[in-house]
Amino acid sequence: NPKQKNLAFALMFIDKVLESDKEVDFETRLELENSVRGLNDKDILLQWQKFTSAKNEIDAQGEVKNLLRLVIQKAQAN
Repeated sequence: NPKQKNLAFALMFIDKVLESDKEVDFETRLELENSVRGLNDKDILLQWQKFTSAKNEIDAQGEVKNLLRLVIQKAQAN
């Protein structure tokens, strides 16, 4: 179910990235990347790539907002 997958990814991202008090490790990045790819949504994957390739923290913060907004909007649409 795409809606459930999108919401599961959003919750995982919040738990493992936004609420983490330490740098995201390789294993977590890989888990998140695999989860994004598992959504089978090219728009979300493109936004994920914008987030992961952000040049600095300010850009990353903007891209993460865009990513979560897109994931949730797509979950609402399904």
